[in-house]
Amino acid sequence: MRVIIRNPRRREVEVQGRRRVGDLLRELGLNPESHVVIRGEDLLTSDEWLQDTDTVEIVSAISGGRG
Repeated sequence: MRVIIRNPRRREVEVQGRRRVGDLLRELGLNPESHVVIRGEDLLTSDEWLQDTDTVEIVSAISGGRG
């Protein structure tokens, strides 16, 4: 599958095989609690399955602001 990572720089990696979203994040060394995975226009949960033919985007979910 094609994986586009924006963390914050953009990079692309190819990953072979079917796996769950949470497993993909851990394999890439990304914390599932602080990243979101998007396929098309859908935000995916960590237990959803990804297929070899998918293209997904991973972005850092940064929150906060001035307090």
